[in-house]
Amino acid sequence: MGHVYTNVTLTINEKMKKYILCVIMLVMTVAATAQNTALAKKILDKTAAIVGNKGGATANFKIASAKMGGASGRISIKGNKFYATTGNATVWFNGKTQWSYLKSTNEVNVSTPTEAQRMRMNPYTFITMYKKGYALGVTSKGANYQVRMRAQNKQRSVQEIYLTINRKSYTPSVIKMREGGNWTTIYISNFQTKALPNSLFSFNSKDYPKAEVIDLR
Repeated sequence: MGHVYTNVTLTINEKMKKYILCVIMLVMTVAATAQNTALAKKILDKTAAIVGNKGGATANFKIASAKMGGASGRISIKGNKFYATTGNATVWFNGKTQWSYLKSTNEVNVSTPTEAQRMRMNPYTFITMYKKGYALGVTSKGANYQVRMRAQNKQRSVQEIYLTINRKSYTPSVIKMREGGNWTTIYISNFQTKALPNSLFSFNSKDYPKAEVIDLR
């Protein structure tokens, strides 16, 4: 009888040990995840402070997308506003309204762009997106951090973003985003802070007197 009692006790103890180990591992995993998330946010906070310079900033960009094709040009940003030029198009966004001028048709399309549409033209849209609605993570790759953003809501237009950020300067060099099943990669170079006037980010019809303005709002 004593042997039976001892065996039962040992079995219970073994189960308790396994349970305690599982709990400890779970707690450690949660803690590690929380630390990783906190580090990713800290990196993005620093990047946002640099990229979101109050006076403004400029950079060169190159976009590669299987669905949308490719383009390259120059972008100027200030807060959530941007002005971008490519070989065939010029885009202004004043924080609410977007004007897209196509040289080939001499047309200006006026619209209120979605989050994904803004990001295709302004790779720095992430500087406000990461603060809400995305799970964050980070890994180190040589001289860079790779920060991952995954949407917590499946209805969000941009579901996933990977940012390659320099560990010293905290400036991004590559931004890869997924919209549905389609990936778009944006390469950024020659980032410079610069004082920019607010007027730069709004379309001025006087500069394009013969262009046809089409309001799509």
